[in-house]
Amino acid sequence: MRKTTGYRGFTLIELMVVVAIVAILSTVAVPWYGQYVQRGVRGEAISALQGILDAQERFYTDRMTYTANLTDLGLADPFITPRGDYQITARVCAAATPLTQCVELIATAINAQAEDGNLVVNTRGRQERILPDNSVVSW
Repeated sequence: MRKTTGYRGFTLIELMVVVAIVAILSTVAVPWYGQYVQRGVRGEAISALQGILDAQERFYTDRMTYTANLTDLGLADPFITPRGDYQITARVCAAATPLTQCVELIATAINAQAEDGNLVVNTRGRQERILPDNSVVSW
């Protein structure tokens, strides 16, 4: 008859060390992942803005003016991006500038994306992200 002298397996201390390591790694990784997701969603909004700007240019070619009403372009007004994280509207660029010269699109961040800021583009080349603290970043 054989006697086993020791048990094989993990001790409680070893398991607790592994749990602590996993907790530390997840504490670091989760915020990075959240920022990565926000950048991806922002990319979707930028793509939608570019599509609407293209539609605005086609509208301008036909009518020699831009439109502040997105329904004139065959879109909902306001336009909601497919994931539902941005609401896009159109307006005149500045008070003294007529729609025959410039139109501006504003992508307002909603839901979890709100902390990433709003996007603003216009037909004169403005491309900015307005952060929640009202600072402006060009993209």
